[in-house]
Amino acid sequence: MKTRYTFGGDEHIFVEVDEEMSLEAFFKSLSMTSAVRDSAIKGVTEICPANASLQIKFNPDEISPEDMLAELKSLESAAESGDNTLQTRIMEVPVYYQDPWTHETLMRFRERHQDPNSSDIEYAARINDFGSVDEFIAAHSGAPWFVSMVGFVAGLPFLYQMVDRPRQIEVPKYLSPRTDTPKLTVGYGGCFSCIYSVRGAGGYQMFGVTPMPIYDPNQEIPYLQDFMCLFKPGDIVKFKPINRDAYDQAVEDVDAGKFQPLMRDVSFSLGDFGADIDGYNSKLQEVLYDN
Repeated sequence: MKTRYTFGGDEHIFVEVDEEMSLEAFFKSLSMTSAVRDSAIKGVTEICPANASLQIKFNPDEISPEDMLAELKSLESAAESGDNTLQTRIMEVPVYYQDPWTHETLMRFRERHQDPNSSDIEYAARINDFGSVDEFIAAHSGAPWFVSMVGFVAGLPFLYQMVDRPRQIEVPKYLSPRTDTPKLTVGYGGCFSCIYSVRGAGGYQMFGVTPMPIYDPNQEIPYLQDFMCLFKPGDIVKFKPINRDAYDQAVEDVDAGKFQPLMRDVSFSLGDFGADIDGYNSKLQEVLYDN
C-alpha cells in the first residue's frame, strides 16, 4: 500500500492509505488515527478517520504543516509494524428484510433506479448472481461486518463485509438520490452496507429496516445514555434476519426502555482472520452467542 499525503490549505492534511478499501487499509488508517490521538501532538484540533483514509486538522500557529506531515509519516511507520490486533465489540443487529416501509419508499423512486421493474433487493440478488432473494439475505446476514467509518450524517455506520473479495457483495447506488429514506433503513452502495440513523435523502439500495435505534441526540434510550451514537470504527456487526412479529416486539421493547443490544467484547486479529476467514468468523459468532 502506498500512502498519499495531501495538504488542504494551511490547516488540514488528508492521508489516503489506499485507493481500494480493504481490511488491511482500514487497520492502517485506524492505527494512525489512534496513534495521533494517543501522541497528543501539539496543535491537532480534529481527527477524522474514514474507510481507508484519514484527515487531520491542526492549528498552523502551533505546528507547521511540514512538521505535522513529518509527525504523521513517523506514525505511519509505527502503524505498518504493528501487530494488527484490535480490542473491540461484536454486536447483533436485527433486520426485518423486505419490510413494507422501505418497499413503499423504493416504489416511489423507481425512475431513479437501474431496474424500475424490480425491488432493490431483487436487483441486488440478480446482479450478484444469487438464485433468489432468500439466498441473497443469507449471504448479507451470514458473515460479520466491520464498522469502518461513522459519519456522513450523525451516527451512520459504513460496514465492510468480512469475507474474501470474490464473495463480497457489490451494488451500485441509485442513478440519482432519493429525497426520502426511512429511519433505520439497512442500505447498500458499492462495497458498503450502512444503517441510516435518521430519515432523509439517500442513494443506497434499501434492503430492510432494523428496530434497534443507533442514534439518540437526547440520550434517553438506556444503551445510548453514555454516548448518543452507538457505533464506532472497529466495531463488528452481525445482522440477524427477523420477521414482522419480532420487529414489532423489538419496537415495543425500545419504546418501553427494555431493549438491550446483544453485545460482547472481543479481541480481533487481522492475521488470524486472514489465515482462515470462515473459521475465524465462526469463532467471533461463538463469542457473540456464548451464554
